[in-house]
Amino acid sequence: MTDREPESTRRHVSWFVGAFYNGTDDQTQRFVAEGIWENGYTDRYLDLVRSMRPGDRIAIKSSYVRKNDLPFDSRGLSVSVMAVKAVGVVSENMGDGRLIKVNWEKQQPIREWYFYTNRGTIWRVLPEDWMSEGLIAFAFDGKAQDIDRFRNAPNWRERFGAAVSEERRFGWTKFYEVMADKLLLFRDKRPALIDGIQEISKRVEGLGHLGDDQYVDGGIGFVRDICPFTTMGLFNRGTTESNRKIIATDLARILEVDEPIPNSFEGIPILNNQNSWFFGFEKDRQADHIDALWDVFAACIKFADTEDEDARKEFIKTFDNANGRRGVGWNLTVGLYWVRPWSFLSLDNVSRAYITERLGITIGLNGPKKRCNAIDYLAVMDILGARFKETSYPVHSFPDLSVEAFEYKSPATSLSLGKERNDADQNSDDLIPGVAPDPAVIAPYTVEDILAEGCFLEPAGILQILDRLREKKNLILQGPPGTGKTWLAKRLAFALIGQRDESKVRVVQFHPNLSYEDFVRGWRPSGDGKLALVDGVFMEVIKAASKDSSAHVVVIEEINRGNPAQIFGELLTLLEAGKRSPRDALELCYPDPDGVHRAVHIPKNVYVVGTMNIADRSLALVDLALRRRFAFYDLKPNLADSWRSWMVRRCNVDPILVPEIERRIAALNGHIAADARLGEQFCIGHSYVTPSDPLENGGTQKWFRQVVATEIGPLLREYWFDAPDESRKACERLLQGW
Repeated sequence: MTDREPESTRRHVSWFVGAFYNGTDDQTQRFVAEGIWENGYTDRYLDLVRSMRPGDRIAIKSSYVRKNDLPFDSRGLSVSVMAVKAVGVVSENMGDGRLIKVNWEKQQPIREWYFYTNRGTIWRVLPEDWMSEGLIAFAFDGKAQDIDRFRNAPNWRERFGAAVSEERRFGWTKFYEVMADKLLLFRDKRPALIDGIQEISKRVEGLGHLGDDQYVDGGIGFVRDICPFTTMGLFNRGTTESNRKIIATDLARILEVDEPIPNSFEGIPILNNQNSWFFGFEKDRQADHIDALWDVFAACIKFADTEDEDARKEFIKTFDNANGRRGVGWNLTVGLYWVRPWSFLSLDNVSRAYITERLGITIGLNGPKKRCNAIDYLAVMDILGARFKETSYPVHSFPDLSVEAFEYKSPATSLSLGKERNDADQNSDDLIPGVAPDPAVIAPYTVEDILAEGCFLEPAGILQILDRLREKKNLILQGPPGTGKTWLAKRLAFALIGQRDESKVRVVQFHPNLSYEDFVRGWRPSGDGKLALVDGVFMEVIKAASKDSSAHVVVIEEINRGNPAQIFGELLTLLEAGKRSPRDALELCYPDPDGVHRAVHIPKNVYVVGTMNIADRSLALVDLALRRRFAFYDLKPNLADSWRSWMVRRCNVDPILVPEIERRIAALNGHIAADARLGEQFCIGHSYVTPSDPLENGGTQKWFRQVVATEIGPLLREYWFDAPDESRKACERLLQGW
């Protein structure tokens, strides 16, 4: 919002502000007594404070982390907590970015809110989603927090969800956090720590690398000082899992850690065996090098466990002080991830590739040796932290991201066979050239996974679709809006491949302006201002599939929105399952980049899955030439037993109201199907009435009314654009008695 924006257009804003000065001085009592709130900074948040308007609601909050005495089972893990200490309404803004007047109402007793919190001194909250709406209602309307809904939301489900089993995916995280806590106690007792490690090295293989330090006096022997990250790295190197467990067990004994050793190390990057120190030889390193690493280690724990803004400043200071020293590169972020895996991001090589290529997030490189500094690092973490809360986001936590990054294969590098993913730092002078995740068996992806993720088809139906795709090579999923065509297309691709491999699935959206040159091959501007012949997505897939016998899939969304015959060109002929061999190869309109016209064929392991919305009146029919080369499968609204179960188990929809929702949508679809102007292809799909996030307790009726008002209603008005009374009556029937 700008200062010139009229009040009538301004969205309702709520503010959550801190009241601590200098890290410890709580000003809440003074603010309430004087009817003010004051910005404690002269150089920060000034514009935010100026944007506060009379009538805005404001609350004084305090954010922290707690493990015990919670109104739910936290499983001994840290939980973000925000105490609301006073609420009020802004009455006047002095315009200086420092002072506002507030009509306060002190909270007695102080109320605590969990999970969805914010570290900053000022948090501007708009009612944009169910989490922010719940927070506003909690703070200003006295409503209780629906804790179960938050526990089971994607960002927190792995740690706190009600359905989490004892064998959690990331059960190792608690052990690592406790190890870090106990290790911090040895910050000033390093000789005892080194004695214990040396004792272990005499009995256990895998610690010999610590015996080759080069001393200042010219001698060689066991390290005489050690940093916490190198210590944690003792059981996070490229050795066998059994050896890692032995070392972790002995180290836990020295540190007096009672937490059980993890059963697996899923999602944990490991150090290069050849270079596992975060510091140089004693004769070469700066005198404060190891102390600097202990400083950032301590600051990391405090920052993660307090959510204090001054702790953030201390972390930035210590990170930048340690960063860039000999032996300290990207591996510093890996060490931070070990220490607090739910709070810190590992920027090992594969994670960086995944973040930049798959998630499209730019990593700033304003630190030493073209790496990130603390501000760059925290900026990426802040972006991800916000996106983790989105149900549809590919990952929902830093451990989740680490696992997905290891399984991710970059389309850009998949064409170069044998390329290593951990070679990013080979040209640096660091002792640690790179880190790699712990090798793990890539989990298969099957029909069972499709069903578990929310597909409401019967298993036999999915198997039938896959059989037709394997045989025909090309398949189009068609159906009314909201039947999950795009959602299913990509999962069918993974099931066909047999694993979730993003590098072998390319997704393209057809549209009227898409051309052969975009999709197959054409001239594009190059960096030197000239034109160059460049392969499009389809030719990239053909080349990749020619070097690899596994399945490669092109998913084409809304295939009939473009001109398929024109976009595929001569390759349309080669799409046929019976013409997938070199003897049927054809020359393309454009030569290869070297100027030679070489015949091209589509390998048998290239599959095309298209989606088509048959209710869109603006789209042309698919021509017969394309139709003959594809199998077609109709998806219909599916409000059957599996949908009912999903609504109750995963969406927290009132089980008494689920049959009523089903009945009303079925009646509407019957009316649409019987209308000669429309027909079955215009029916309302189940996606419209399947919440993407769990509903708050008692929120089913409100949610359904909103869906009708903002999604189904506008669609019906489009359907009956020439009969507005028809759409109005249909909406009234949906909500009658609701």
